[in-house]
Amino acid sequence: MIKELDLHGVRHHEVDRKVENFVLLEEKPIRIITGNSDEMRRLVINVLERHHMNYWSFKQGQLTILK
Repeated sequence: MIKELDLHGVRHHEVDRKVENFVLLEEKPIRIITGNSDEMRRLVINVLERHHMNYWSFKQGQLTILK
């Protein structure tokens, strides 16, 4: 089963730390649920790109990191 980080209810200022810890510590593949917030999605993508993570959006409101 793929491990998920659900960001519903997480404040924008907490996203960077939570996402960074999740993507660096968990074995891939993993999924991050951003919901429909464009700002939340942008914040998550910033972290993923900073760490050169390959990600896909198979479903709206979710990002899957494969490796």
